[in-house]
Amino acid sequence: MLVHGLVISSRYMEPLALALRGDFDVHAPDLPGFGESTMRGSTLSVRELADALRLWLGARGIERAMFVGNSFGCQILADFAARYPESVDRLVLQGPTVDRNAHSLIAQMHRDGRNGRLEQARSSAPIGRIDYAKAGILRALATMRELMRDRIERKLSRIAAPTLVVAGSRDPVAPLAWAGEVAARVPNGALLTIDGGTHTLNYVYPHSFALAIRPFLLQSGAST
Repeated sequence: MLVHGLVISSRYMEPLALALRGDFDVHAPDLPGFGESTMRGSTLSVRELADALRLWLGARGIERAMFVGNSFGCQILADFAARYPESVDRLVLQGPTVDRNAHSLIAQMHRDGRNGRLEQARSSAPIGRIDYAKAGILRALATMRELMRDRIERKLSRIAAPTLVVAGSRDPVAPLAWAGEVAARVPNGALLTIDGGTHTLNYVYPHSFALAIRPFLLQSGAST
């Protein structure tokens, strides 16, 4: 189960989905308010997005799955895993936000800008422009506020599932030191570093990312 990041849709998870589909039954939903979802009401909090994910799984008869999240998707999955442990077989958190050592919107915007320059040659920006336009500026800004309001570090100790935190060695948004702290706070957590990787490994380096996490995922008896 692939969970997308801030405002952008599941379309930017497609390269990773294609890289994993030979071994797994892959799903990548658009969370409410984003991509092709039909919600046009109020902006949901991290907790509400996690609840929406649970409803999506229930509607499809999926009781338990492995989850891979990127960036803001990691915040949603941390909340989900902490409150619905029975639904989580294994968890991969790639580039988890928000680094508690840079917990301000200005700092995050600066880091996002640095990452954009690093990923310029293979950027997801064209998809991002479409998805931001679909979500609308008000929802985008309100979701950014929810991202900053959420404190992922307070939930990590309540995650029971085996958890792999994946860090790109050049990721300025979720630096290696922060990724290591996230892994250390999860009772059954481990850190994996992808040399040369940036923030959106799922889009920019999908095959390297899939190759790196495949052994961890295959340790599970699940296929989803």
